[in-house]
Amino acid sequence: MKINIAKSSGFCFGVRRAINTGLKLARGRHKTYILGDIVHNNYVVKDLEKQGIKKILAIKPINDAALIISAHGAARRIFLRAKSCGYKIVDATCPKVKDIYKIARSLEKNRQIIIIGDLNHEEVKGIAGQLRQCAITVESAHNLPVKKLKNIAKAAVVTQSTQTIENIERIMRRLERIIPDVKLYNTVCRTTMIKQEEIKTLPKENDIVLIIGSPTSANTKRLYEISRAINKKTYWIENSKGIKKSWFRDIKSVGIMAGASTPDIIVQEIVAKIKQMR
Repeated sequence: MKINIAKSSGFCFGVRRAINTGLKLARGRHKTYILGDIVHNNYVVKDLEKQGIKKILAIKPINDAALIISAHGAARRIFLRAKSCGYKIVDATCPKVKDIYKIARSLEKNRQIIIIGDLNHEEVKGIAGQLRQCAITVESAHNLPVKKLKNIAKAAVVTQSTQTIENIERIMRRLERIIPDVKLYNTVCRTTMIKQEEIKTLPKENDIVLIIGSPTSANTKRLYEISRAINKKTYWIENSKGIKKSWFRDIKSVGIMAGASTPDIIVQEIVAKIKQMR
């Protein structure tokens, strides 16, 4: 059986930067906290916990402690709350996400901001929370808040960094029918686009495809959806425990793509387990 690992598989720049920021901070301070998950991967989160970085879900007053803002970013009120509670803020927000903040803030004075993204995702909440005006979040072309949109004359659309181009195009076609003046500012990051292009080829060239990543990872979800639309024998697993022998019967090749938050060690463990089944 041939094992083909996608060239773009694994960590993106923003994730690697956030993890390195956390590790560096853990070595230098006694009290280090992270609000939520630094990235959407359980292995990475547990590894940082072993290094002394404690995960918190709410910000409370504290003395002499650092608080890491995750790669997904956060709303302005989170930064203000952390500062008022005595934390030293260490901002590990992906630079590409910060670019989205800048674009949206520069446009909100003259246009209604619309965010194409997952409503409950930290990145989307962060983008909306960086603005002074209320943004409208749209997940798909099927659930547009039409009543709200009909009252808008001018809009600017930004995108969650891990969205698919196909979803953006579908939504834009509908928005253009409703809003007289609507402009798209495509803020999908380059790494995401490279991964999404490669995953369109991988399922055509292999009998089965394994997509590796956390169940909460937005970019992994997109990769799975794209691959499965092409090859029904696409399986989404978090680690080697998710592998089933039945998938590999009469299989000559397997393609592997890891999400942007998936460490190499997880991929290596999965490859090793597949080799044992040959």
